[in-house]
Amino acid sequence: MSLLHAGPHRLSLERPLVMGIVNVTPDSFSDGGRLTDADAAIDHALKLVAQGADILDVGGESTRPGAHPVDAAVEAARVLPVIEALAGRGVVVSVDTRKPAVMRQAIEAGAAMVNDVTALTAPGAMAAVQDSSVAVCLMHMQGEPQTMQQAPHYEDVVGEVGLFLADRIAACAAAGIARNRLVIDPGFGFGKTLAHNLLLLRHLDQLAALGVPVLAGLSRKSMLGTLTGRAVDAREYAGVAAHLIAVARGAKIVRVHDVAAMRDALAIWNAVEEISDGT
Repeated sequence: MSLLHAGPHRLSLERPLVMGIVNVTPDSFSDGGRLTDADAAIDHALKLVAQGADILDVGGESTRPGAHPVDAAVEAARVLPVIEALAGRGVVVSVDTRKPAVMRQAIEAGAAMVNDVTALTAPGAMAAVQDSSVAVCLMHMQGEPQTMQQAPHYEDVVGEVGLFLADRIAACAAAGIARNRLVIDPGFGFGKTLAHNLLLLRHLDQLAALGVPVLAGLSRKSMLGTLTGRAVDAREYAGVAAHLIAVARGAKIVRVHDVAAMRDALAIWNAVEEISDGT
């Protein structure tokens, strides 16, 4: 698990990686409408790289609670120019999509990773990635974005999420997708109550035990607002704290809006973890 294979890239997992969020959408929950122009999105993305992002996750369809689906052609038109421009500059680009048609086009445009909130369960999704060399992030979601937060229910949220992700890892293996291309995401806020989210965070080490890198995506989410009383654009400190807890419990990738803050926090984390007792 020391290297993540993502297209032509080999990403070391010896230190936690930072994935910067680039939402090319009009309705994402925290930054919708800010980067609908491709040039603005590319400029913002390059700033995140300068701040220390290891991967950029480009999305053209909001999957926030209550979000409505977007036509594949519309989604592709939003993300493809951004992906092509960034990949052409050598950036490790992930496409945040659940649509096989968009996956295929994004891979052709240079995406090195597919981040799928439905874990390749859509018809044709597995086939869209299996013959490529891209990395794949498999996320757990209970229900659909439009309804997922209406009444989330689990008997054992950690166990059930773990079983689902283990099953998707096995499905990928059966399709010939090597484990060194896989990442898993418990899906904080995707069909989970605050208690479910906190339990998943507390026991993230149980998901890390599945043997593929864990991605934690808690940036600006409502759980942080509930706990702190802060508005969406004032949850930076809470997000850093939550992601450091995730790293302490085995997360290898953190998906964030505030790259500079997260990079600084991880600089301290790494220094403490790597100092020799004999120094």
